[in-house]
Amino acid sequence: MKTPILAANLLVLPMLLALTGCEKPTVDVPSSVTTIGQVTPVAVHVRDPHGVSKFTATLTQNGAEYKAFELAAPSKAADTAVSFEIGAKTTPQLKDGSAKLVLEATSGGLMHEKTRVERDVNVVTQPPSVSADSEQHYLYLGMADLATLNVTGASTSAGVRVGDQTFRAWPMPGGKPGMFSLFAFAWNMPQGTTPVVFASNGANEVSTPLTVIFPKKEQPVYTQHEIQVSDQFMQKVLGELDPGGSGDPVERFVKVNTEMRKSNNRTLADLRLKTADSFLWHQPFIRQAHSQAEATFADVRSYMYHGKKIDQQVHLGYDLAVTQHVGVEASNDGKVVWAAPLGIYGNCVVLDHGYGLQTIYGHMSRIDVHEGDMVKRSQVMGLSGMTGMAGGDHIHFAMQLDGVQIDPKEWWDEHWIKDHVLKRVDVAGFEK
Repeated sequence: MKTPILAANLLVLPMLLALTGCEKPTVDVPSSVTTIGQVTPVAVHVRDPHGVSKFTATLTQNGAEYKAFELAAPSKAADTAVSFEIGAKTTPQLKDGSAKLVLEATSGGLMHEKTRVERDVNVVTQPPSVSADSEQHYLYLGMADLATLNVTGASTSAGVRVGDQTFRAWPMPGGKPGMFSLFAFAWNMPQGTTPVVFASNGANEVSTPLTVIFPKKEQPVYTQHEIQVSDQFMQKVLGELDPGGSGDPVERFVKVNTEMRKSNNRTLADLRLKTADSFLWHQPFIRQAHSQAEATFADVRSYMYHGKKIDQQVHLGYDLAVTQHVGVEASNDGKVVWAAPLGIYGNCVVLDHGYGLQTIYGHMSRIDVHEGDMVKRSQVMGLSGMTGMAGGDHIHFAMQLDGVQIDPKEWWDEHWIKDHVLKRVDVAGFEK
Protein backbone atom coordinates (compact mmCIF):
# COMPACT_ATOMS: atom_id res chain seq x y z
CA MET A 1 0.00 0.00 0.00
CA LYS A 2 2.96 2.31 0.47
CA THR A 3 3.86 2.34 -3.22
CA PRO A 4 0.62 4.03 -4.42
CA ILE A 5 0.91 6.60 -1.63
CA LEU A 6 4.52 7.34 -2.57
CA ALA A 7 3.57 7.69 -6.23
CA ALA A 8 0.74 10.03 -5.31
CA ASN A 9 3.11 12.15 -3.26
CA LEU A 10 5.53 12.35 -6.16
CA LEU A 11 2.72 13.61 -8.38
CA VAL A 12 1.41 16.11 -5.86
CA LEU A 13 4.80 17.54 -4.88
CA PRO A 14 5.49 19.38 -8.19
CA MET A 15 1.96 20.79 -8.09
CA LEU A 16 2.49 22.06 -4.56
CA LEU A 17 5.82 23.59 -5.52
CA ALA A 18 4.23 25.34 -8.48
CA LEU A 19 1.38 26.66 -6.34
CA THR A 20 3.48 27.76 -3.40
CA GLY A 21 6.27 29.19 -5.54
CA CYS A 22 9.85 28.18 -4.89
CA GLU A 23 11.46 29.95 -7.85
CA LYS A 24 13.52 33.05 -7.26
CA PRO A 25 12.40 36.31 -8.89
CA THR A 26 14.51 37.75 -11.70
CA VAL A 27 15.71 41.35 -11.54
CA ASP A 28 16.59 43.04 -14.83
CA VAL A 29 18.82 46.11 -14.47
CA PRO A 30 19.68 48.23 -17.55
CA SER A 31 23.35 48.03 -18.52
CA SER A 32 23.40 51.85 -18.62
CA VAL A 33 23.27 52.03 -14.82
CA THR A 34 26.99 52.55 -14.25
CA THR A 35 27.22 56.13 -12.98
CA ILE A 36 25.12 58.04 -10.47
CA GLY A 37 25.16 61.75 -9.78
CA GLN A 38 23.02 64.15 -7.79
CA VAL A 39 19.78 62.58 -9.02
CA THR A 40 19.92 59.50 -11.26
CA PRO A 41 16.72 57.71 -12.35
CA VAL A 42 16.77 53.90 -12.30
CA ALA A 43 14.12 51.66 -13.86
CA VAL A 44 14.20 47.89 -13.27
CA HIS A 45 11.86 44.98 -13.95
CA VAL A 46 11.18 42.30 -11.35
CA ARG A 47 9.63 39.15 -12.79
CA ASP A 48 7.95 36.48 -10.67
CA PRO A 49 4.69 34.60 -11.39
CA HIS A 50 3.68 35.09 -7.73
CA GLY A 51 4.42 38.81 -7.65
CA VAL A 52 6.84 40.69 -5.42
CA SER A 53 6.35 40.98 -1.67
CA LYS A 54 9.37 43.22 -1.06
CA PHE A 55 11.95 45.18 -3.06
CA THR A 56 14.78 47.33 -1.76
CA ALA A 57 17.67 49.30 -3.25
CA THR A 58 20.75 49.93 -1.14
CA LEU A 59 23.99 51.80 -1.78
CA THR A 60 27.20 50.69 -0.11
CA GLN A 61 30.41 52.71 -0.05
CA ASN A 62 33.55 52.41 2.08
CA GLY A 63 31.92 49.85 4.37
CA ALA A 64 28.80 51.95 5.02
CA GLU A 65 25.32 50.95 3.84
CA TYR A 66 22.55 53.39 2.87
CA LYS A 67 18.97 52.40 2.04
CA ALA A 68 17.98 54.30 -1.09
CA PHE A 69 14.54 52.89 -1.92
CA GLU A 70 11.90 50.42 -0.74
CA LEU A 71 8.77 49.30 -2.58
CA ALA A 72 5.81 50.89 -0.80
CA ALA A 73 3.46 47.91 -1.15
CA PRO A 74 3.63 44.33 -2.46
CA SER A 75 2.87 43.75 -6.13
CA LYS A 76 0.87 40.81 -7.45
CA ALA A 77 1.96 41.42 -11.05
CA ALA A 78 4.12 38.81 -12.74
CA ASP A 79 6.21 41.64 -14.22
CA THR A 80 6.64 44.59 -11.88
CA ALA A 81 8.21 47.80 -13.19
CA VAL A 82 10.05 49.60 -10.41
CA SER A 83 11.30 53.16 -10.92
CA PHE A 84 13.19 55.22 -8.38
CA GLU A 85 15.92 57.84 -8.05
CA ILE A 86 19.29 57.47 -6.40
CA GLY A 87 22.20 59.85 -5.94
CA ALA A 88 23.84 62.36 -3.66
CA LYS A 89 20.63 64.36 -3.27
CA THR A 90 18.75 61.45 -1.68
CA THR A 91 21.86 59.99 -0.04
CA PRO A 92 24.06 62.97 0.93
CA GLN A 93 26.60 60.70 2.65
CA LEU A 94 27.88 59.53 -0.75
CA LYS A 95 31.31 60.70 -1.90
CA ASP A 96 32.72 60.83 -5.41
CA GLY A 97 34.25 57.47 -6.25
CA SER A 98 33.28 53.83 -6.50
CA ALA A 99 30.20 52.38 -4.80
CA LYS A 100 27.89 49.40 -5.11
CA LEU A 101 24.18 49.34 -5.90
CA VAL A 102 22.47 46.36 -4.24
CA LEU A 103 18.96 45.34 -5.30
CA GLU A 104 17.00 42.71 -3.38
CA ALA A 105 13.64 41.27 -4.44
CA THR A 106 11.50 38.84 -2.44
CA SER A 107 9.00 36.57 -4.18
CA GLY A 108 5.31 36.76 -3.34
CA GLY A 109 5.17 32.96 -3.20
CA LEU A 110 4.82 31.05 0.06
CA MET A 111 8.53 30.23 0.13
CA HIS A 112 9.48 33.94 -0.15
CA GLU A 113 12.55 33.20 -2.25
CA LYS A 114 14.98 36.12 -2.56
CA THR A 115 17.18 37.45 -5.35
CA ARG A 116 20.12 39.78 -4.77
CA VAL A 117 21.74 41.73 -7.62
CA GLU A 118 24.87 43.84 -7.16
CA ARG A 119 26.11 46.46 -9.61
CA ASP A 120 29.35 48.43 -9.35
CA VAL A 121 28.69 52.12 -9.94
CA ASN A 122 30.74 55.29 -10.04
CA VAL A 123 29.53 58.26 -7.99
CA VAL A 124 30.15 61.54 -9.80
CA THR A 125 28.52 64.56 -8.20
CA GLN A 126 30.45 67.29 -10.02
CA PRO A 127 29.79 67.93 -13.73
CA PRO A 128 32.67 68.15 -16.20
CA SER A 129 33.43 71.42 -17.96
CA VAL A 130 33.75 71.92 -21.70
CA SER A 131 34.99 74.78 -23.85
CA ALA A 132 34.67 75.19 -27.60
CA ASP A 133 37.13 76.53 -30.13
CA SER A 134 36.97 80.16 -31.24
CA GLU A 135 36.60 79.29 -34.92
CA GLN A 136 33.76 80.68 -37.00
CA HIS A 137 32.02 77.64 -38.45
CA TYR A 138 30.32 78.29 -41.78
CA LEU A 139 27.41 75.88 -42.03
CA TYR A 140 25.71 74.67 -45.16
CA LEU A 141 22.89 72.17 -45.46
CA GLY A 142 24.20 68.66 -45.98
CA MET A 143 27.78 69.67 -45.28
CA ALA A 144 30.36 68.84 -42.61
CA ASP A 145 32.83 70.70 -40.42
CA LEU A 146 35.35 70.05 -37.66
CA ALA A 147 35.28 71.51 -34.16
CA THR A 148 37.91 71.32 -31.44
CA LEU A 149 37.07 71.27 -27.74
CA ASN A 150 38.61 70.92 -24.31
CA VAL A 151 37.06 68.84 -21.55
CA THR A 152 38.13 68.92 -17.91
CA GLY A 153 36.86 66.76 -15.08
CA ALA A 154 35.55 63.21 -15.32
CA SER A 155 33.62 62.51 -18.53
CA THR A 156 32.28 59.43 -20.27
CA SER A 157 31.29 61.06 -23.56
CA ALA A 158 31.83 64.29 -25.44
CA GLY A 159 31.28 65.69 -28.90
CA VAL A 160 29.07 67.96 -30.95
CA ARG A 161 25.29 67.85 -30.91
CA VAL A 162 23.29 69.29 -33.80
CA GLY A 163 19.58 69.13 -33.06
CA ASP A 164 18.90 65.50 -32.17
CA GLN A 165 22.06 64.20 -33.84
CA THR A 166 25.24 63.49 -31.89
CA PHE A 167 28.79 63.33 -33.26
CA ARG A 168 31.54 61.83 -31.15
CA ALA A 169 34.67 63.66 -30.01
CA TRP A 170 38.06 61.98 -30.27
CA PRO A 171 41.42 62.67 -28.60
CA MET A 172 43.71 64.81 -30.71
CA PRO A 173 46.06 62.69 -32.86
CA GLY A 174 49.64 62.34 -31.70
CA GLY A 175 48.84 62.74 -28.03
CA LYS A 176 48.24 66.49 -28.29
CA PRO A 177 45.94 68.08 -25.70
CA GLY A 178 42.25 68.55 -26.44
CA MET A 179 39.69 66.75 -28.56
CA PHE A 180 38.06 67.17 -31.95
CA SER A 181 34.77 66.22 -33.57
CA LEU A 182 33.82 65.90 -37.20
CA PHE A 183 30.15 66.86 -37.37
CA ALA A 184 27.45 67.29 -39.99
CA PHE A 185 24.67 69.77 -40.58
CA ALA A 186 22.12 67.43 -42.14
CA TRP A 187 20.36 68.26 -45.40
CA ASN A 188 17.00 68.62 -43.60
CA MET A 189 18.21 70.24 -40.36
CA PRO A 190 16.21 73.41 -39.47
CA GLN A 191 18.37 76.37 -40.44
CA GLY A 192 18.13 78.03 -37.03
CA THR A 193 19.72 75.06 -35.26
CA THR A 194 22.91 75.95 -33.36
CA PRO A 195 25.46 73.15 -32.86
CA VAL A 196 26.81 72.78 -29.33
CA VAL A 197 29.82 71.01 -27.90
CA PHE A 198 28.98 68.87 -24.90
CA ALA A 199 30.56 66.67 -22.26
CA SER A 200 28.84 64.16 -20.00
CA ASN A 201 29.97 61.96 -17.13
CA GLY A 202 26.87 59.79 -17.23
CA ALA A 203 25.24 61.72 -14.42
CA ASN A 204 25.66 65.34 -15.49
CA GLU A 205 26.04 67.04 -18.86
CA VAL A 206 27.29 70.49 -19.82
CA SER A 207 27.27 72.17 -23.21
CA THR A 208 28.25 75.40 -24.91
CA PRO A 209 27.37 76.67 -28.40
CA LEU A 210 29.76 76.91 -31.30
CA THR A 211 30.21 80.19 -33.13
CA VAL A 212 28.43 79.64 -36.43
CA ILE A 213 27.65 81.57 -39.58
CA PHE A 214 24.83 80.37 -41.79
CA PRO A 215 25.07 82.14 -45.18
CA LYS A 216 21.42 82.03 -46.25
CA LYS A 217 22.08 83.16 -49.82
CA GLU A 218 24.72 80.46 -50.35
CA GLN A 219 22.72 77.47 -49.15
CA PRO A 220 22.26 74.63 -51.66
CA VAL A 221 19.03 74.47 -53.61
CA TYR A 222 17.99 70.88 -54.06
CA THR A 223 16.83 69.82 -57.48
CA GLN A 224 13.55 68.04 -58.11
CA HIS A 225 13.17 65.22 -60.59
CA GLU A 226 10.43 63.00 -61.86
CA ILE A 227 11.36 59.33 -62.12
CA GLN A 228 9.23 57.56 -64.70
CA VAL A 229 8.49 54.09 -63.36
CA SER A 230 7.83 51.75 -66.26
CA ASP A 231 6.19 48.35 -65.92
CA GLN A 232 9.55 46.80 -66.79
CA PHE A 233 11.39 48.73 -64.05
CA MET A 234 8.71 47.89 -61.48
CA GLN A 235 8.93 44.20 -62.34
CA LYS A 236 12.73 44.36 -62.13
CA VAL A 237 12.65 45.96 -58.66
CA LEU A 238 10.00 43.63 -57.27
CA GLY A 239 11.63 40.55 -58.76
CA GLU A 240 14.92 41.42 -57.09
CA LEU A 241 13.82 43.03 -53.82
CA ASP A 242 10.40 41.48 -53.14
CA PRO A 243 10.47 38.14 -54.98
CA GLY A 244 8.05 36.37 -52.66
CA GLY A 245 5.62 39.24 -52.33
CA SER A 246 2.02 39.31 -53.44
CA GLY A 247 -0.68 41.89 -53.90
CA ASP A 248 -0.83 45.17 -55.78
CA PRO A 249 2.53 45.80 -57.55
CA VAL A 250 2.36 49.56 -56.96
CA GLU A 251 1.84 49.11 -53.22
CA ARG A 252 4.69 46.62 -53.10
CA PHE A 253 6.98 48.99 -55.03
CA VAL A 254 6.17 51.89 -52.69
CA LYS A 255 6.76 49.66 -49.66
CA VAL A 256 10.19 48.69 -50.98
CA ASN A 257 11.00 52.32 -51.76
CA THR A 258 10.00 53.54 -48.29
CA GLU A 259 10.29 50.82 -45.65
CA MET A 260 13.25 48.99 -47.18
CA ARG A 261 15.01 52.30 -47.80
CA LYS A 262 14.62 53.26 -44.12
CA SER A 263 15.85 49.85 -42.99
CA ASN A 264 18.85 49.99 -45.32
CA ASN A 265 19.75 53.48 -44.12
CA ARG A 266 19.60 52.29 -40.51
CA THR A 267 22.00 49.49 -41.42
CA LEU A 268 24.35 52.03 -42.99
CA ALA A 269 24.12 54.34 -39.97
CA ASP A 270 24.94 51.47 -37.61
CA LEU A 271 28.26 50.99 -39.41
CA ARG A 272 29.49 54.07 -37.54
CA LEU A 273 30.15 51.67 -34.68
CA LYS A 274 32.84 50.00 -36.81
CA THR A 275 34.89 53.14 -37.36
CA ALA A 276 38.60 53.39 -36.57
CA ASP A 277 39.95 55.83 -33.98
CA SER A 278 42.55 57.15 -36.42
CA PHE A 279 42.76 58.76 -39.85
CA LEU A 280 43.05 55.96 -42.40
CA TRP A 281 43.49 58.43 -45.27
CA HIS A 282 46.44 60.69 -46.07
CA GLN A 283 45.45 62.27 -49.40
CA PRO A 284 42.44 64.17 -50.77
CA PHE A 285 39.36 62.12 -51.63
CA ILE A 286 38.81 61.47 -55.32
CA ARG A 287 35.73 61.16 -57.48
CA GLN A 288 35.27 58.19 -59.80
CA ALA A 289 37.48 58.86 -62.84
CA HIS A 290 35.76 60.16 -66.00
CA SER A 291 32.33 60.01 -64.36
CA GLN A 292 29.28 62.10 -65.12
CA ALA A 293 26.83 62.96 -62.34
CA GLU A 294 23.36 61.82 -63.35
CA ALA A 295 21.99 62.82 -59.93
CA THR A 296 23.36 64.84 -57.02
CA PHE A 297 22.96 64.99 -53.26
CA ALA A 298 19.48 65.48 -51.76
CA ASP A 299 17.64 65.42 -55.08
CA VAL A 300 13.91 65.25 -54.41
CA ARG A 301 12.50 62.47 -56.56
CA SER A 302 8.85 62.06 -57.50
CA TYR A 303 8.09 58.55 -58.74
CA MET A 304 5.55 58.66 -61.58
CA TYR A 305 3.67 55.59 -62.77
CA HIS A 306 1.40 55.94 -65.80
CA GLY A 307 1.23 59.70 -65.23
CA LYS A 308 0.39 59.46 -61.51
CA LYS A 309 2.71 60.28 -58.62
CA ILE A 310 3.00 57.18 -56.41
CA ASP A 311 5.89 58.11 -54.12
CA GLN A 312 8.50 60.72 -53.22
CA GLN A 313 11.97 60.15 -51.77
CA VAL A 314 15.19 62.10 -51.23
CA HIS A 315 18.30 60.76 -52.93
CA LEU A 316 21.25 61.12 -50.53
CA GLY A 317 24.20 60.61 -52.84
CA TYR A 318 25.60 61.02 -56.34
CA ASP A 319 24.76 58.77 -59.27
CA LEU A 320 28.05 58.54 -61.18
CA ALA A 321 28.01 57.02 -64.65
CA VAL A 322 30.99 56.11 -66.82
CA THR A 323 30.57 53.02 -68.98
CA GLN A 324 28.86 49.72 -68.38
CA HIS A 325 30.64 47.54 -65.79
CA VAL A 326 33.37 50.10 -65.11
CA GLY A 327 35.79 49.38 -62.27
CA VAL A 328 34.52 51.02 -59.06
CA GLU A 329 37.36 53.01 -57.48
CA ALA A 330 37.90 53.62 -53.78
CA SER A 331 37.65 57.33 -53.04
CA ASN A 332 40.45 57.07 -50.48
CA ASP A 333 42.39 54.65 -48.30
CA GLY A 334 40.12 52.79 -45.92
CA LYS A 335 38.86 49.56 -44.44
CA VAL A 336 35.95 47.56 -45.85
CA VAL A 337 33.19 47.40 -43.22
CA TRP A 338 30.45 46.15 -45.59
CA ALA A 339 30.68 44.11 -48.79
CA ALA A 340 27.33 42.47 -49.51
CA PRO A 341 23.87 43.10 -50.97
CA LEU A 342 21.94 45.85 -49.18
CA GLY A 343 18.36 46.20 -50.42
CA ILE A 344 17.76 49.24 -52.60
CA TYR A 345 21.52 49.84 -52.83
CA GLY A 346 22.06 46.45 -54.44
CA ASN A 347 25.55 45.01 -54.16
CA CYS A 348 27.18 47.51 -51.85
CA VAL A 349 30.61 48.31 -50.42
CA VAL A 350 31.20 50.64 -47.48
CA LEU A 351 34.68 51.91 -46.61
CA ASP A 352 35.58 53.32 -43.23
CA HIS A 353 38.13 56.15 -43.26
CA GLY A 354 38.31 56.69 -39.50
CA TYR A 355 36.67 58.96 -36.96
CA GLY A 356 33.16 58.23 -38.25
CA LEU A 357 33.79 59.17 -41.89
CA GLN A 358 32.67 56.49 -44.39
CA THR A 359 32.04 56.19 -48.14
CA ILE A 360 29.29 54.11 -49.76
CA TYR A 361 29.31 52.47 -53.21
CA GLY A 362 26.03 50.99 -54.45
CA HIS A 363 24.41 49.14 -57.40
CA MET A 364 27.57 47.15 -58.17
CA SER A 365 27.34 44.14 -60.46
CA ARG A 366 30.33 42.48 -58.81
CA ILE A 367 32.18 42.91 -55.51
CA ASP A 368 35.87 41.98 -55.40
CA VAL A 369 36.68 42.95 -51.79
CA HIS A 370 35.70 41.46 -48.45
CA GLU A 371 34.81 42.86 -45.06
CA GLY A 372 38.01 43.57 -43.16
CA ASP A 373 40.12 44.27 -46.27
CA MET A 374 42.31 47.38 -46.31
CA VAL A 375 42.06 49.16 -49.66
CA LYS A 376 44.06 51.93 -51.27
CA ARG A 377 42.87 55.15 -52.87
CA SER A 378 41.69 54.50 -56.48
CA GLN A 379 41.84 50.72 -55.97
CA VAL A 380 39.18 48.90 -58.01
CA MET A 381 36.78 47.12 -55.64
CA GLY A 382 34.42 45.60 -58.20
CA LEU A 383 32.29 46.58 -61.18
CA SER A 384 29.44 49.04 -61.60
CA GLY A 385 25.99 47.73 -62.38
CA MET A 386 22.28 48.16 -61.81
CA THR A 387 21.52 45.96 -58.82
CA GLY A 388 18.99 47.18 -56.28
CA MET A 389 16.76 50.11 -57.18
CA ALA A 390 18.73 51.21 -60.24
CA GLY A 391 17.29 51.72 -63.70
CA GLY A 392 20.65 51.80 -65.46
CA ASP A 393 24.33 51.03 -64.96
CA HIS A 394 25.94 53.54 -62.58
CA ILE A 395 27.63 53.90 -59.19
CA HIS A 396 25.65 55.27 -56.28
CA PHE A 397 28.33 57.14 -54.33
CA ALA A 398 27.57 58.56 -50.90
CA MET A 399 29.32 59.63 -47.70
CA GLN A 400 28.25 59.54 -44.09
CA LEU A 401 29.61 61.01 -40.90
CA ASP A 402 28.75 59.20 -37.69
CA GLY A 403 25.77 57.71 -39.51
CA VAL A 404 24.46 60.97 -41.02
CA GLN A 405 24.67 61.09 -44.82
CA ILE A 406 26.39 64.21 -46.17
CA ASP A 407 27.23 65.84 -49.49
CA PRO A 408 30.57 64.42 -50.72
CA LYS A 409 31.52 67.41 -52.86
CA GLU A 410 33.53 69.27 -50.22
CA TRP A 411 35.56 66.13 -49.49
CA TRP A 412 36.52 66.07 -53.18
CA ASP A 413 37.92 69.61 -52.68
CA GLU A 414 41.53 69.57 -51.45
CA HIS A 415 41.35 73.25 -50.46
CA TRP A 416 38.30 72.60 -48.26
CA ILE A 417 40.09 69.72 -46.52
CA LYS A 418 43.11 71.91 -45.83
CA ASP A 419 41.00 74.81 -44.50
CA HIS A 420 38.51 72.83 -42.41
CA VAL A 421 40.46 69.76 -41.32
CA LEU A 422 44.23 70.12 -41.65
CA LYS A 423 44.36 73.58 -40.05
CA ARG A 424 42.72 72.17 -36.93
CA VAL A 425 44.10 68.63 -36.58
CA ASP A 426 47.11 66.75 -37.87
CA VAL A 427 46.51 64.07 -40.48
CA ALA A 428 49.74 62.09 -40.47
CA GLY A 429 51.38 61.86 -43.88
CA PHE A 430 49.12 64.43 -45.54
CA GLU A 431 51.13 66.90 -47.60
CA LYS A 432 49.96 70.39 -46.73
